[in-house]
Amino acid sequence: MRDQALTPFEGMDIRTLIDGQAARRGAHPWLIWEPFEGEGRTWSYADFAVTIRRFAAGLQARGVKPADRILVHLDNCPEAIIAWLGCAYAGAVAVTTNAKSSADEIAYFASHSGAVGGITQPRFADLVMNATHGLGWLAVTETDNGAPAEAPRPAGAEPFAAIDADPATLAARPHAPMAHFAIQYTSGTTARPKAVLWTHANALWGGKMCALHEDLRPEDVHLVYLPLFHTNAQSYSVLAALWAGASIVVQPKFSASRFWPVSLKHRCTWTSMIPFCLKALAELPVPPDHRYRLWGNGVCEPPTDALFGVKTIGWWGMTETITQGTVGSPHHADAPLSMGRPSPAYDIHIVGDDGAPVKPGETGDLLVGGRPGLSLFLEYAGDPAATAAAFTPEGLFITGDRVRLGGDGYLYFADRAKDMLKVGGENVAASEIERVIAAVPGVQEVAVVAKRHPMLDEAPVAFVIPRLAGDSGLVEAILAACRQTLASFKQPHEIRLMESLPRSTLEKVAKAELRALLREDAG
Repeated sequence: MRDQALTPFEGMDIRTLIDGQAARRGAHPWLIWEPFEGEGRTWSYADFAVTIRRFAAGLQARGVKPADRILVHLDNCPEAIIAWLGCAYAGAVAVTTNAKSSADEIAYFASHSGAVGGITQPRFADLVMNATHGLGWLAVTETDNGAPAEAPRPAGAEPFAAIDADPATLAARPHAPMAHFAIQYTSGTTARPKAVLWTHANALWGGKMCALHEDLRPEDVHLVYLPLFHTNAQSYSVLAALWAGASIVVQPKFSASRFWPVSLKHRCTWTSMIPFCLKALAELPVPPDHRYRLWGNGVCEPPTDALFGVKTIGWWGMTETITQGTVGSPHHADAPLSMGRPSPAYDIHIVGDDGAPVKPGETGDLLVGGRPGLSLFLEYAGDPAATAAAFTPEGLFITGDRVRLGGDGYLYFADRAKDMLKVGGENVAASEIERVIAAVPGVQEVAVVAKRHPMLDEAPVAFVIPRLAGDSGLVEAILAACRQTLASFKQPHEIRLMESLPRSTLEKVAKAELRALLREDAG
């Protein structure tokens, strides 16, 4: 019967939110573009709605139909938000991809998703065009996030501005909350990223719940510098601010030197943080007159809160959970360095190896109960087996993370899913790297683990058994293959040639021993 229950968004989709906020908020600033080069620009809620409608009509005019998928390969820029939400407004599905992706990865994203068209920027235009021969069309922005294009638009590509038409021509269609909204490719414990499919109800859920968790208000100004192809920026920042009627200030990427000047200029009150950014900002003077009232991060109330004079709300979430599954409180003190408490929007379970709930002080597997297509992702597109394997027989989502239940009732992160690395805020599956290295001639076996990194949190290290001892060119061949095939953040920081690898039961590589070896070497 649960599948037949009404959602909170019956008769709604993203058009409902965009059009409603345009009517309610009108001239209030919505999207403020703060580039590193070139002129900035501000869209009011009303301006933005017109832009989105014209973009959606432009997609329709070139034959894009509801449920068609469009590859969106962009760094942070206004066009990234226009394309993402404009596709959804037209009923199409934006496939937002990591701007650091290699040609091999882009080709996979385009072919696996069945994208019919693509949108990118001058810096990536040749890369995308050469990797995606099956695309019906490719549109290219005028600038690279405000900077002048370094190369002309490739032959056969067209300007992003050409995706434009009279909104009056948009075909009528029902406001269906369970219609497909967008896809993000996310690393799992498989050799290829999985296509996490959100519905319009997922997007609305993300906006509403993130705004609630973050205590976002119409007068807030949310600084957005984390990548717009990821859930944090999409849901925790953009959709949350859109739901609240607040403003967003978008930058091309994080810049420590620009953080405080931009924050002061626009009187920013909210932003998401990651450890790398905190470390960089801790080296700079903190202006006493900043307006920040809250930050979000992976842990509650870190020691740096005293330095910055800002309360940090800790949280945990995944692309598959849309919003935060655990979260601290904007109004009450939280346990420092915790993940907060379970959000009332989810059923959070911490279970031991026997499947029974853990006791306070114990560590167990984090499972999440929710409704697919609403509070949880709809599916891994094109992979029903992976979708089924992601849930327990009782219907709980298997996060792969292990969490300690504190005696105070707060949750504390313990360790990650097997073979998962966290590199500069990016999730990386060791198997993705191993797949590439194993294909290099001369490699007999490979195992990839993480080593601690002072700025990136973790960095990949590959332990390789060569087929022939003394193969002097193997390391460079491996690095070249990784540069060609993997995004930059996935490339190993170190290659170690080994005569053998430590083994556990069933002759599996004992990666815990490899990690211990790296810790010993680090002193």
